[in-house]
Amino acid sequence: MKLFTKLTLFITLSKLAIVILFVWLLPFLVNRVAYQYNDYYLNEQKKKAMDVIRQNGIEAYLQGEPSYGSYTMLKEEYISLEPAGRVVVPDTIATLRRVVEADTLTYRVLSHTFYYNNNRYILEVGKTTATIGQYNQPLQRVALYVLIGLIVSTIVIDLIFTRLLLRPLGVIIRNRLLNTRFPFRETMRPVQTSTTDFRYLDDSLTELMGKVREAFEKEREFTSNASHELMTPISILQSKMENLMMEETLPEVLQKRVMDMMKTLNRLKKIIHSLLLISRIENDQFPKADSFPLRSLLQEVVDELGHRLQEQRLHFDLRLSGNMVLHGLNHDLIFQLIYNLLNNAIRYNKPAGSIIVHDQLIPGKPYRLLIKDTGIGIPENEIDSIFNRFKKVEKKENDGYGLGLCIVRTIAQYHGIKIEVASSVGVGTLFTLIFPEGMAAASPDEEASLPEGDHILDAYNGFSKF
Repeated sequence: MKLFTKLTLFITLSKLAIVILFVWLLPFLVNRVAYQYNDYYLNEQKKKAMDVIRQNGIEAYLQGEPSYGSYTMLKEEYISLEPAGRVVVPDTIATLRRVVEADTLTYRVLSHTFYYNNNRYILEVGKTTATIGQYNQPLQRVALYVLIGLIVSTIVIDLIFTRLLLRPLGVIIRNRLLNTRFPFRETMRPVQTSTTDFRYLDDSLTELMGKVREAFEKEREFTSNASHELMTPISILQSKMENLMMEETLPEVLQKRVMDMMKTLNRLKKIIHSLLLISRIENDQFPKADSFPLRSLLQEVVDELGHRLQEQRLHFDLRLSGNMVLHGLNHDLIFQLIYNLLNNAIRYNKPAGSIIVHDQLIPGKPYRLLIKDTGIGIPENEIDSIFNRFKKVEKKENDGYGLGLCIVRTIAQYHGIKIEVASSVGVGTLFTLIFPEGMAAASPDEEASLPEGDHILDAYNGFSKF
């Protein structure tokens, strides 16, 4: 999951948690505010009553009566004044029940005791609890609407700020990681950002890629030097041995030994050529701009290996679904890839066995080329390691150098081709080349010429196990 997505989820969920908590606490908060305001209102009413008594005297309320009481028309508020008893009651605000004209109502009552002309009086100011909460619902709705508006606006602001804040990180990922290819020859321009962490990350990646490019250039230089320094003495040795073989006075025993030495030297030359080829491919020293028909390429490979097919009396079937044209590849490398696979299919096949090359062209899916043989097969526990360098098939340890499939994998990775392997010991092996989308396309100008004969269908029956 991307960092921006995680931050978006965190911002949204945290704000949602705040909304849920606020909605849960809102009735209690509004009710508390209403009661606090009501208590403030009762205190203000008490102050007004005491101001009247101080200015006009207590008779302004009692008017010759021992006590005074008054209430509003709907009995929502009342005020009472009467002499206090001997028990001194402190000033309080409490919820009490009072009887007003035979109606028992619940009031929020403020009680205040004071002295006037050496007489103690108690003043009560009350307001019904029903009127206190009458505005609770509207206040809750208004508070909820305001909260939702604030939450939405803060989410939008947070997302905009987060996107602006993380934009340099996205630029670093695209320019330094996704859209760059080894060996990083492009000039790296610094990312414009005011965030110190992102600037440090960008500088670190640029420095690291510079070191990788420097190491690559040193490796390429070593590869070039190794090619010259190794092949030159080998060629000199080979020339001297050939001249030595031309000596008529050379004993037969020495001739045999020199022949063995020349075989070893040839083996060394092939190994060096293979390692240098792998190194050149890994160092991106081959262009990928060729377009060519797959059928003609396969025919070139078969022409190269035809004599070996005849020597082992192998049956070869080529069956393509159309005249496929490959684009954006290196012709020589793809030739080498298929050559190595077919060469192995011949080398590890059984006498009078079969090799079948066919393809799968399914709309909406990548193009596949399949190479099957009826050879000795590969043990399941060795399939994952067959592409390693100097890995040989156990039953053929004296044949080959163990670099053929390594070259195949290197060429495939260089072109983005995926390789799948399925094998069964004693039955055969299947290599599947999966080409990237757009790399293979059928030519509309020509019609596919499929091989005729029932022998093709019979050849497929031996591969049902994989």
